[in-house]
Amino acid sequence: MSEYHLPQRLSHPEAESVHPWLAALLDAYHEIDLGVHEAVRREERQGRVLACGRGCAACCRSHKDIPVYPLELMGLYWYCSERLEGNQRDRLRRQLAGYQAGGACPFLIDEICTVHPMRPMACRQFNVFDRVCSEGEDAFHTRRRDVMTPIARFADAAFDRLLPYYGIKGKRERREAIKSGRVHALARVLQDLDWPRLADRMGEGSTTPARP
Repeated sequence: MSEYHLPQRLSHPEAESVHPWLAALLDAYHEIDLGVHEAVRREERQGRVLACGRGCAACCRSHKDIPVYPLELMGLYWYCSERLEGNQRDRLRRQLAGYQAGGACPFLIDEICTVHPMRPMACRQFNVFDRVCSEGEDAFHTRRRDVMTPIARFADAAFDRLLPYYGIKGKRERREAIKSGRVHALARVLQDLDWPRLADRMGEGSTTPARP
């Protein structure tokens, strides 16, 4: 069984006090991370071995339709504009400036996710067991049984944290939006978005996140 410690919630107290939506997003990511932790534990108890590891970016290159939700986009804008520094920031800004829709993940540099702490829920939950993905392989389609199935209660809890910021505030309405899958209509495809716009914002050195 691999070393996989209980994930801790990301914490940016000063920014969270200014941007309540950021606190909700970090709460949601923590729910997702706890769910991944439990799902991996269950698979490993069945003798499975997690194939994903540092330096493997196969899914970042092969997946062309990564869903990203509005608050996740705001989180990416905030992280890139306020947290990234130095050479990493400069390289990412140049890459985003020249990004064209439909390619690999715009945040992948040297096989490393430059926004790993703020990566979307879809990325957090995509884990493959037993065998590393081959070049260009999307394991979800080639060997679905080797791809981790997220635990619904954790994913539902994550969306429940976010829905009030999308105008879905009542408990019953939130439950219906999650159960029906209506919440997923909010998602956009990460690779199709206007990432040169974020590059411009990073070049301005802005520290006030805006809605993408």
